[in-house]
Amino acid sequence: MQRRLPIYLLIDSSGSMRGEPIQSVNVGLSAMLTALRQDPYALETVHLSIITFDHKITDLVPLQPLETAQVEDIELPRSGATHMGEALNHVCDCVERDVMTSTADQKGDFRPMLFVMTDGSPSDLMEFESAVKRIKGMKFSEIIACAAGPKAKTEHLQKFASQTVSLETMDSSSFATYFQWVSASIAATASGQQAGGAPEDITLPPPPAEVQVVL
Repeated sequence: MQRRLPIYLLIDSSGSMRGEPIQSVNVGLSAMLTALRQDPYALETVHLSIITFDHKITDLVPLQPLETAQVEDIELPRSGATHMGEALNHVCDCVERDVMTSTADQKGDFRPMLFVMTDGSPSDLMEFESAVKRIKGMKFSEIIACAAGPKAKTEHLQKFASQTVSLETMDSSSFATYFQWVSASIAATASGQQAGGAPEDITLPPPPAEVQVVL
């Protein structure tokens, strides 16, 4: 059985992302798919899931191989809550259901990666706090959270992410650069794990200048 590298992208689709931000995210996701499909290591192992969250959770792309993944444009509600806690719990449910664990007879999938992007903060704080505890026990190889724009609260993201980054501006150039880095990080993980490297030994490419690391 071919070992898979499950990649989960969790994207804020609340009304505040309307206009250029969500258009840029849609373009960035499409470009990311194109880039990953040109990488033989990624093409062989990466399985992709894209989940959006606002007042509801939507499985935009259920976990599937790169070659079959089709990304439809994300559409936004006019307004509403940002249920990040519910979204994190949903990701945990997906991992428990979809990711194969190792047994005595065969190796399971590689440890999954999670990328989270939001331009705000969770509306469901009680569920968020419980989801943080749960997701930290899920054994992701990396959880990279991106705070997009001036209203995003990095302190919430830092509670569960192994690395938190921020985008100062929410224009097309910033989002394009961010998704290029996401693509490069996924490709580096795919090649490193296929070469037998442990997740903690795989070095991700440094973020570009537009993507600020939050310490």
